[in-house]
Amino acid sequence: MTTFTISTDNAITAFSAFEEDRLARVENLEGSFSSEKELTKLSAAWPLARFAEVWNEFAGVVPFDDLKPVKKFTDRKTAVARIWRAIQVLTPEPPRPVAPAAPKPAKATKQATAPDATPAAREGSKKAIVLDLLRRPEGATLAEIQSATDWQAHSVRGFISGAITKKMGLNVTSAKRADGQRVYQIS
Repeated sequence: MTTFTISTDNAITAFSAFEEDRLARVENLEGSFSSEKELTKLSAAWPLARFAEVWNEFAGVVPFDDLKPVKKFTDRKTAVARIWRAIQVLTPEPPRPVAPAAPKPAKATKQATAPDATPAAREGSKKAIVLDLLRRPEGATLAEIQSATDWQAHSVRGFISGAITKKMGLNVTSAKRADGQRVYQIS
């Protein structure tokens, strides 16, 4: 079981059961805890602002790169729960076994599709309708796609960008005709 310590300057350290001797030598030790419940008891007398100080002490630092600093927590329960979840990455690794572990079986991989294979859409779906319109030699205007699908303009643009260009990997060109209409076409 992992034991965490917190010092008076808000530094949290994790110790495994095998590091009891190191635990005794922690400077400025305010207390130790091994569970969220124990952290709740230890922090019962803290002012609410101290939880933000503890959080901001490690937020944004490796291995907490994805955590953002906070100005305050709304309540103790939330603060304790978030701090407890965050510090779980500090859990020290257990001692390694002496005997080598058996190799894991290789995972199955997806078969690569041919680069010239164009993904197909379900027949009669709006995706298939839009693809047919975009494959025409003259392409399709925004208004034509809107009337064929009953979508709004922003939905059509998002669909072309997300589903067709990014997910399907198709190259869609956009150009203005002489009459000022924008035409989309799969190139």
